[in-house]
Amino acid sequence: MATDKAVETLTQDEAVQELARLAMILEDANSAYHRDDAPAISDAEYDRLKSRNMAIEARFPDLKRTDSPSDQVGAAPAEGFGKIPHRVRMMSLGNAFDAEEVAEFDTSIRKYLGLAPDAPLAYTAEPKIDGLSLSLRYENGTLITAATRGDGAVGENVTENAHTIADIPQRLSGAPDILEVRGEVYMSHADFKALNARQAAAGQKTFANPRNAAAGSLRQLDPGITRARPLRFFAYSWGEISSPLADTQMKALQRLSDLGFSTNPLTNRCADLDAMLAHYARIEQQRATLGYDIDGVVYKVDDLTYQARLGFRSTTPRWAIAHKFPAELAWTRLEAIDIQVGRTGALSPVARLTPVTVGGVVVSNATLHNEDYIAGRDAKGSPIRDGRDIRPGDWVQVYRAGDVIPKIADVDLSRRPDDAQPFAFPTLCPECGSEAIREEGDAVRRCSGGLICPAQAVEKLKHFVSRAAFDIEGLGAKQVEQFYRDGWITEPADIFTLKDRYGSGLQQLKNREGWGEKSANNLFEAIEEKRKIPLARLLFSLGIRHVGEQASNLLARSYGSWAEFEQAITAAAPLEGPEWERLLGIDGVGAVMAQSLVTAFAQEHERASIDRLVAHLDVQDAERPTSDSPVAGKTVVFTGTLEKMTRAEAKARAEALGAKVSGSVSARTDILVAGPGAGSKAKKAGELGIETLDEDGWLALIGDA
Repeated sequence: MATDKAVETLTQDEAVQELARLAMILEDANSAYHRDDAPAISDAEYDRLKSRNMAIEARFPDLKRTDSPSDQVGAAPAEGFGKIPHRVRMMSLGNAFDAEEVAEFDTSIRKYLGLAPDAPLAYTAEPKIDGLSLSLRYENGTLITAATRGDGAVGENVTENAHTIADIPQRLSGAPDILEVRGEVYMSHADFKALNARQAAAGQKTFANPRNAAAGSLRQLDPGITRARPLRFFAYSWGEISSPLADTQMKALQRLSDLGFSTNPLTNRCADLDAMLAHYARIEQQRATLGYDIDGVVYKVDDLTYQARLGFRSTTPRWAIAHKFPAELAWTRLEAIDIQVGRTGALSPVARLTPVTVGGVVVSNATLHNEDYIAGRDAKGSPIRDGRDIRPGDWVQVYRAGDVIPKIADVDLSRRPDDAQPFAFPTLCPECGSEAIREEGDAVRRCSGGLICPAQAVEKLKHFVSRAAFDIEGLGAKQVEQFYRDGWITEPADIFTLKDRYGSGLQQLKNREGWGEKSANNLFEAIEEKRKIPLARLLFSLGIRHVGEQASNLLARSYGSWAEFEQAITAAAPLEGPEWERLLGIDGVGAVMAQSLVTAFAQEHERASIDRLVAHLDVQDAERPTSDSPVAGKTVVFTGTLEKMTRAEAKARAEALGAKVSGSVSARTDILVAGPGAGSKAKKAGELGIETLDEDGWLALIGDA
């Protein structure tokens, strides 16, 4: 059993299973929080799970998944908004939860830059606003576009709504010709209270907290609604820029302030680690009286030259970190434990609580992870770390660190009712009655019913039409549920015969309640447009376990076409032979994902469903890399000692040029960069005939000599 075991005690097989579980939970959490404004787990629980994921990846680097939560930022833009690509990707922040982790951050910065422990290194420290990230693009002093973070690469176009926020200048004087200002949209406590009073008086929905209110207000399709909502904006960084604002973070913020933006007055320049922690303590003491929500303090390297050298990881800047505040706690009664069935058949327990206010928000649900967490013991009867013997009727302590559903932190056994019985986790699916199986080493019990299970079938169809998959306008979760319930759509292929079956005759879509001739025709046209689909989107849409959006892109690039992919995966069915080895040889594809893919295509009913779908489609081949970089698309391995840059800088530079950096030499390696002290990797590269360069040769190749 992998779940909640200490990372250092995990076996490799347990680590694979745990990484798969964490990827699924965190992907769902990202979508709920960033796209739907309906958070599903607490900030503290999200941070804990993401930290656990990173710790497992650090111990087993070869097991890192291509859809790893470590590489995810936000979620895809929601339906209803136009899209705006970010010229400079909008990142998330790494987290620290105590002084020791902040000290480790400082040490890592110094090591990366080659600075001595006592060398001068200043940081800025500012409150971390609990709101919605926004990027404002100005050209020649005029506000041109405004976009939410979205998934970091593409955001939602909320330009018209941004024009209604008083804190956002419409024109700038003295700004660079191109300036993208980034910051946080938020709502003050006083304005939030007044808004909820107005909503209640009008018989409309009230909001749980200021963050939800701010996010919901900015993401309105009607700018008039946004104008009536009291939104505010703090600027704290920038994206694309035609000329520098200043040479330090602190001076750049002052420049933004001079241009007319609101910057947080509690931002301070700190000369060292002790000053950073002292300012964190001062901000935490003022937290309750600020009049707006914050959930930590953000530290950034002040020197912008250092920031440029440090660069970025896949989703976070190396030069910044968020020091989070501790969670808030409350006690309440656990009334019941319900079981929900997800797209992959996973049976997920949910705690139903007597409503309780935690940090100003009323909560009534909590996540319970899995059956071992509830029982406090694994399948073999051994106690598990952080597990609880949780029973309906118990008094439980819950916590939250933001605006979301909390986690159960503790159980008060002294208040347990005499008749409280251990929760019996179901062995049959509550939706279809099929056997719910728990495979050895898996933390989750899953329904074996597949598409005969209504919950799985509906969730798979919802996934199929989701934003990152087929994204069919007018066919969302609500319509999928309606059509499935009435037997109009039972599998993806049915979507593409909908017009043939219900576009005319006695039963017509236009005659259904909530539909008309125009809306029906619009849906049929939207479906027709999606018959032509990129290979990566098709692969993601299939909802195969362990194959997320990034993995789908990786597979599409590796195989190129649907015909080649289908032939190769079919040939890999024995889990041996050239095509199986080819699949495992793709950098980023592990044995668990590979077996899941092959199994899906080997199952008769699932393969038949896929074949029926593809018969209606024109699947577009994957695009090949177009970068003119001499190393774009190549796999590079660094070994030995690098003298002109740190290993981290070399890796970041190679990836920025479109190369894939691997930690081991194989037949798929294109270039080995070997410094002094190169050992077995250089020997293996020689045996395989792989091009080997010294550091100067590498720099000359990429134009940095």
